[in-house]
Amino acid sequence: MLRKLLSVFALLTTLASTQAFADEYSQTIAEFKSAPETAKMFSSAHAYAVFPTIGKGGIGIGGAHGKGKVFVNGKSIGESKMSQISIGLQLGGQAYSQIIFFENQAALNQFTSGNFEFSAGASAIAITASAQAQAGTTGSSAGAGASADKGKQATINYNNGMAIVTMGKGGLMYEASIAGQKYSFKAKK
Repeated sequence: MLRKLLSVFALLTTLASTQAFADEYSQTIAEFKSAPETAKMFSSAHAYAVFPTIGKGGIGIGGAHGKGKVFVNGKSIGESKMSQISIGLQLGGQAYSQIIFFENQAALNQFTSGNFEFSAGASAIAITASAQAQAGTTGSSAGAGASADKGKQATINYNNGMAIVTMGKGGLMYEASIAGQKYSFKAKK
């Protein structure tokens, strides 16, 4: 009986963590859709990759890591991991969400071909979420913000078929640098 109870508990825990993980992606997508800078990108982009949380920190030598999923027509086609190592004048840590919009199939193919790295000249647009409030069974929350350039709406342009946008979640390090970020991709089976 105890073994059955433990099995049921393990199954429920797995289902709950899977649901929370799925909700993290839904919540991040909803936050980017609520930002005026990125709202229209979802309907015009061929596909997009979502990284709900990328953690970054450094003291002289720094690093960043995050897990994400790639979506086509709103459905996940696989998982991606991002890693970054940096050397230079840096101190602090931060967490942020990142989305990469793919303009066409060629850009998506380039990203999902295995290991992908942005060129040194690549950059991202940093935004914050627009005003929003939500309530649910787990509590309520509210927030407000504007684009990183103090109220002006950022212009997002594709560069080599990709547009990268970050949204800060917290920390003492603020930058939208993506140079040196390496991505791996594993297709969904």
